[in-house]
Amino acid sequence: CVCANLYSVFFCSHRFGIAAYRKYSSGSGYPNISLSSPLPGIPKPVFASVDGQEKYETKITTLDNGLRVASQNKFGQFCTSTAQYGSKDEILLTLEKHGGICDCQTSRDTTMYAVSAEVKGLDTVVSLLSDVVLQPRLLDEEIEMTRMAVRFELEDLNMRPDPEPLLTEMIHAAAYRGNTVGLPRVCPVDNVDKIDKKVLHRYLSNYYCPERMVLAGVGIEHEHLVKCARKYLQDVKPVWGMNTAANVDLSVAQYTGGIIKMEKDMSDVSLGPTPIPELTHIMIGLESCSFLEDDFIPFAVLNMMMGGGGSFSAGGPGKGMFTRLYLNVLNRHHWMYNATSYHHSYEDSGLLCIHASADPRQVREMVEIITREFIQMAASAGEMELERAKTQLKSMLMMNLESRPVIFEDVGRQVLSTGKRKLPHELCDLISNVTASDIKRVTTKMLRSKPAVAALGDLKELPSYEHIQAALSSKDGRLPRIYRLFR
Repeated sequence: CVCANLYSVFFCSHRFGIAAYRKYSSGSGYPNISLSSPLPGIPKPVFASVDGQEKYETKITTLDNGLRVASQNKFGQFCTSTAQYGSKDEILLTLEKHGGICDCQTSRDTTMYAVSAEVKGLDTVVSLLSDVVLQPRLLDEEIEMTRMAVRFELEDLNMRPDPEPLLTEMIHAAAYRGNTVGLPRVCPVDNVDKIDKKVLHRYLSNYYCPERMVLAGVGIEHEHLVKCARKYLQDVKPVWGMNTAANVDLSVAQYTGGIIKMEKDMSDVSLGPTPIPELTHIMIGLESCSFLEDDFIPFAVLNMMMGGGGSFSAGGPGKGMFTRLYLNVLNRHHWMYNATSYHHSYEDSGLLCIHASADPRQVREMVEIITREFIQMAASAGEMELERAKTQLKSMLMMNLESRPVIFEDVGRQVLSTGKRKLPHELCDLISNVTASDIKRVTTKMLRSKPAVAALGDLKELPSYEHIQAALSSKDGRLPRIYRLFR
C-alpha cells in the first residue's frame, strides 16, 4: 500500500477541576453570595488576552530541512503535541511524569503521532516524538507481536456484524483499481510474514522525510515549539540512515470505476442472543473531487443533504431525519435497513457513495432505489432543504472544532496538504455561498463518471454492472427491465 505523508501533532486540553470548600475561622460557613460576585478569600483570576485576530491565526514556520511547524493559539495547561527509550513502558512512564497520553493512527493518506501533556513538558514530549518517529528500534519480538495483532484484526474484520470497514475497502478498490487510494489499507494476509525490519526501514527512508512532515501544536507558544523542533527534528540522523529516497510513489489517483463482489453468508453475524436479519449490503459511488478544489464545499453540502442512516434512529430534525435518504428511502421503504451517504476526499480525487442494505430477495429493487436517488441529486434543490443542509454542516464543523484533538488534526492535515490553514469562519462563509445551481453543476459532472460498486452478502439478485451503469446514465435512474420465462 502506498502511504503518503506523515505529520506529528500536539493538542491542548483543559484538564483540571478544582473544588474549594472552607469555613471561616469562627466555624461558620460562607454567607449566601451571588455567583457573579467574587468569593471571599479567593485570589482575583487573571485571564489570558490576545490582540486582534492573533487568537485565531495558525502560525507556520518552515525549518531549513523542509519540516513545517504549525501552531494554533488555545489557552490551557495542557498541550498536544526508540533508541533513547528502552521499551513502550519507559515511554509511558516518561509521559506520566507530565500528565501525558499518546496515540498513533493511520488513514489512507497520512500517519499521525500525537502526544498530550502539560505545557511545561513540551521539550520532553517533542524529544519523545522525535525518538519514536526517527529512532524506532523495531525489535524482532515487537515485529512478531505486531504480526499477531494484524492477523487478529484481519480475522475480526471478516467476522464483524458491521460491514462498513470492509465495504469501504471494497469501494475504494473498485473506484481506484490497482492504484493509490485503491490499494488495500488493511495488510493482505499473504504480506504479513513478508514485512520485516529491512522492509520497514526501506519504507521509512522513502516516506519519513522532513518535507513530508508537519509538527502541529495546539495550546503552545509558536516560538517555543519552533525552538524544540530545531533542537530535536532538524539535524537528527534517523536510524535508517540519511539515504536519499529512491522509490517514492508520486502517482496521481486514477479513478477507474468498476465492481468488487464478495459472496458471504451473513445469516449468523449476530454476536448476542438477538439475531440480526440476514442482509445484503451494496455501496455505489461516483467520482467527486479533491479537497483542494473549489467544488469540495458544494460536494460536502450535497453529502449532508443526502444524509441518511439506519432504519431506527432516536434522533430528530437535528440528526438528519429530514435528509433525502430518510424522507425518500427509509420512510417509504420499510424493508430497507440502511441508506447512508458518505464522502471520501483526498488530495487528488474523491468519492461520493451511498451504502444500502436489505433482505437478499430485494437487492434489485434496493439498487434501483439508490440509482434513482443519484439521478434526483441533479434536480433543483429546494431552498429549505439546501439551507438546512448548510446550517447542519456549519453546526457540525463548529461543534467538532470544540474538541482540541480535532483542532490539531485539522491544523496538521491542512498545513500538510496546502501549506496553510483555512479558519472556521472562512469555511462557514464558503458553505453559506453554496447555491442550488452549484449542487446541480457538481452532480451533473459526477454523473458522467463510471460507477464504483461494492457488494457483500447473498448476491443472487444483484443486477449486472452494466445495468447499474445504464441506470445511472438514464433520465430516471431505472434499471433495464428483465423478462424471465421461469422464476
